[in-house]
Amino acid sequence: MKLSEFIENIKLSLESMRANKLRSFLASLGVLVGISTVILMGWLLTGLNDVVDETFDMLGVDMLYIDKWDWTGGKNWKEVRYRKNISYEEFKNFKERMESAEVIVPLISSWGSSIEYNNNNFEGISIVGTTAEHVQIPAGTLEKGRHITPLEEHLGAEVIVLGYNVYETIFQEGNAIGKTVKVNGRKFEVIGIIKKQGTFIFDMLDNQCFIPLNAFYKTFGTSRRSFSIAVKAGGEDRLDYVRSEATGFMRSVRNVAPYEESDFSINESKAFNDSVAEIRLYVWGAGIGITLLSFIVGVIGIMNIMFVSVTERTKEIGIRKSIGAKKSSILTQFIVESSALCFLGAIFSFILTSLIVFVVATVLPAFIPSMSFLKPYMSPELLILATIVSIFVGIAAGLIPAIRAANLDPVDALRFE
Repeated sequence: MKLSEFIENIKLSLESMRANKLRSFLASLGVLVGISTVILMGWLLTGLNDVVDETFDMLGVDMLYIDKWDWTGGKNWKEVRYRKNISYEEFKNFKERMESAEVIVPLISSWGSSIEYNNNNFEGISIVGTTAEHVQIPAGTLEKGRHITPLEEHLGAEVIVLGYNVYETIFQEGNAIGKTVKVNGRKFEVIGIIKKQGTFIFDMLDNQCFIPLNAFYKTFGTSRRSFSIAVKAGGEDRLDYVRSEATGFMRSVRNVAPYEESDFSINESKAFNDSVAEIRLYVWGAGIGITLLSFIVGVIGIMNIMFVSVTERTKEIGIRKSIGAKKSSILTQFIVESSALCFLGAIFSFILTSLIVFVVATVLPAFIPSMSFLKPYMSPELLILATIVSIFVGIAAGLIPAIRAANLDPVDALRFE
């Protein structure tokens, strides 16, 4: 087919669409919903992927956390519940043996605690007892102030480093360093603020406050509490080796026999990959289901419109064939028209989704701060994908009516009234 003939087919298609504006728009509506769903799902998942990667980076891609509890819930909860606690003596013994790790830090927590400043009270936070080395792991990265010093650790000084959510909630005026807060009735001086780490997935990371280990003992005691041991491998490439060594030494420290299962868990950010992949699968599954339904409705709508168009222009098709138009030319004309209808739906979809994305990403974080990961724009890849999909849907919708038009007998077509 010559280029001039193809351009002529495009002109004929556009004229037909202009002559039937309302019908063309209604035919494109199903495709508009389908394309919009594809774009919005892609936009949401892109943001979700970014925030998951960001969260894992904050947790530390080279971090291991040896704990009584399995973070992913993969173990039987009743069995895990009856594991013996990890003691401070076991932590010290383990640290003495480990040679491959860069940093090893003890953590002991009081869950569901509260912190008070003037009339502001923040409940449901975690007070974590730790050492001065905590500043060397990602969870100890500071936004303001300083961390616990070795002397404060030794003396059990009543100083505290606030998590970002706690800081923002009780110090809304923004000045916290040097102020005094109460934890479990004891006064603590605020010396630092931890950098914001949590997202909507791990928002609880910003609800932690850190105090010296000996100050934790004085405030909460040690009865029936289990330590968690944070191990920084010193690089993602060293993670497997450090994990293997940590497992062996921890089993030895806790006197686990060779044939027995470990009575502790080694948690890491990668452990959440399966859970995140499952969330992505559910989101994609729902999106694909809605998209397919929308496209089926759109294809049926456009196909019916094209059959109507073929019927209305039967005489025109007969005239064109009688003066030498080839089957391929008729076929192309109607496929181009159906593709143009789908492309029209894609254009409206771009405008609609751009407005939705901008409004949602601009307004929603003001009410739900954890949704700040949403971007107020769409990636060009999504728009290109939507354009390609719309054209293929148009070809699929117009193929059968186009074949019918191309196979019309010119004599019968000329007689059609």
